[in-house]
Amino acid sequence: MTRAPGLSGAVCAPPSTRAPFDWIDEQARLRADAGLVRTLRPRAADAGGLLDLASNDYLGLTRHPEITEGAAAAALRWGGGATGSRLVTGSTELHAELERELAEFCGFEAALVLSSGYAANLAAVTALAPHGSLIVSDAGNHASLIDGCRLARGATQVVPHTDPEAVRKALEGHEGPAVMVSDSVFSVDGDAAPLAELASVCRESGAGLIVDDAHGLGVLGDGGRGAPQAAGLAGAADTVVTVTLSKSFGSQGGAVLGPAEVIDHLVNAARTFIFDTGLAPAAVGAALAALRLLRREPERAARARQVAAELHRLLTAEGLSAVCPDAAVVSVRAPSPESAVRWAADCRAAGLAVGCFRPPSVPDGISRLRLTARADLTGPQIADAVRVISRTAPR
Repeated sequence: MTRAPGLSGAVCAPPSTRAPFDWIDEQARLRADAGLVRTLRPRAADAGGLLDLASNDYLGLTRHPEITEGAAAAALRWGGGATGSRLVTGSTELHAELERELAEFCGFEAALVLSSGYAANLAAVTALAPHGSLIVSDAGNHASLIDGCRLARGATQVVPHTDPEAVRKALEGHEGPAVMVSDSVFSVDGDAAPLAELASVCRESGAGLIVDDAHGLGVLGDGGRGAPQAAGLAGAADTVVTVTLSKSFGSQGGAVLGPAEVIDHLVNAARTFIFDTGLAPAAVGAALAALRLLRREPERAARARQVAAELHRLLTAEGLSAVCPDAAVVSVRAPSPESAVRWAADCRAAGLAVGCFRPPSVPDGISRLRLTARADLTGPQIADAVRVISRTAPR
């Protein structure tokens, strides 16, 4: 030990030989050994000639002229960014217009637009699960719902996947506020939650229901109005729905839908709304254009489901293990994480982009290729995709 010059009694410890982030190297080695290294791959503006079954562009609207023109017009009028949080300068007339039309389309009293679907889920779960409350969470929920549960002040109980009876048992005897939290369509396998049954169970004990409809909006329900609408829950006083604008609507952002009193509470209590910069006007303009287009062309929702069913039929005919889709996600099982990565890479080399899900993204430990059914895919494109997947499948 040495004394610091000019400071009576002060003692300086010798410098450490250990760098503060040395532990990252060990984590990187473990990921590499397990075949779980993730890398960023910037895509070309023209998709590089790949047939895209990896994105979440369910209705094929991301490059639709009306959507890109809606984004451009909003940016020209309102600027490149929102300029601040929605409670300061980040709200525009366009935000309010989208909220009104989105709530009306989905059948809810009010809506609140946030910067992402992730932020919307954090807002809904944390603001509606105060200290002393119980959150019952499906084991297959998306990471954003899981993180919302972790950040909320209430206690969380995870229940088996799509099991209303397990939800009933978890809620029995609880005193105080309670909510059940579930995806409507689960992003890994594309299976749907039994929303009507879950709502019935929640009502027995006076619990609320929070539904993440990221993969249902634009695909399920009357003209794409979403899974809650299909289940008869639109406008229910005990149901809150979150959506993303980055999938069927081909834009970016998220929203919470529900009773006006719930939306007012989120404006005052949801930290991911209060302290986050508002959604950029271009994204709002694009989402509003997509919503209006879907109103005029409701058949796009049914077409996305039809494409998913055809993909499943052809894949299983090839002897592959594909999960029967309830919406627009088609999951194909792989033998291992390494084989899934190799399979996806071989598909890309053959001109087909597919998703690759492996641990820890998949809680059951089963690696998969994840395919997106898009409403704009043609019959020959579907057949070509299945041929590539079958030809490159691990043997």
